[in-house]
Amino acid sequence: MIQIAIFSDIHGNLPALNAVLADIQSKNIYYKYCLGDLVDFAPWGNEVIELIKNEKIPCLMGNHDERIAFDLPIVPLEKHDAEETANRIVAIKHSQETITQENKLFLGQLPYLMQLDFKVKHKHWKVQLIHGSLESNEAYLYASEPNSTFEDIFFKTQADIVVMGHTHLPFIKDIGKKWAINTGSVGRSKKMCKDATYLLVELHEDRIHVEIIQVPFDIIAVAHEIKASGIPDFYADFLLSE
Repeated sequence: MIQIAIFSDIHGNLPALNAVLADIQSKNIYYKYCLGDLVDFAPWGNEVIELIKNEKIPCLMGNHDERIAFDLPIVPLEKHDAEETANRIVAIKHSQETITQENKLFLGQLPYLMQLDFKVKHKHWKVQLIHGSLESNEAYLYASEPNSTFEDIFFKTQADIVVMGHTHLPFIKDIGKKWAINTGSVGRSKKMCKDATYLLVELHEDRIHVEIIQVPFDIIAVAHEIKASGIPDFYADFLLSE
């Protein structure tokens, strides 16, 4: 059996990332992968990047990472109201001003996609990692997507498992003995419970076991630090909401 931990969307929340990595270590999981979005919305963007670097965790380029790396324009999203749009602009500008040039260079060199090939005895398992979709790290794929959306990804990648992030909402879909999975978010879950989440994958020769793991962290302390930073209180209040 091979165990793999996959997580995504840390968004500058170092305490949540530390909690997830501690839980992964407690389970003696060797393989760890990150699907991106290391920055924005909490004040530890540099520290999160440096921890990912120091731990040598393979990581994709999320849409927020790409924007900060290349100083891309902040485009308003239709799903956000005027209040969230205004706060989002301030939060992203905070990252643009505080992430170091060295860390921006690191973000700009992250891969867009990654496929893993694990062999368990005589069986090869292919695991496709994406942030949003194959075509765009801005695309949102929810559990409500028709199976055909994920079947198209399976066909294009020949993967047994497709793992994504970006939406901050975890799900597991078993589609014809293949798996489409969203890891949820480490630092900014959109579930009612704001615990950090990550995906545990167990590969056996004849089967796959997958599980979304929830990990608590000190949300009150994180909210306090957000409010003490130049990031809008909007993002602290979000973590404290139920």
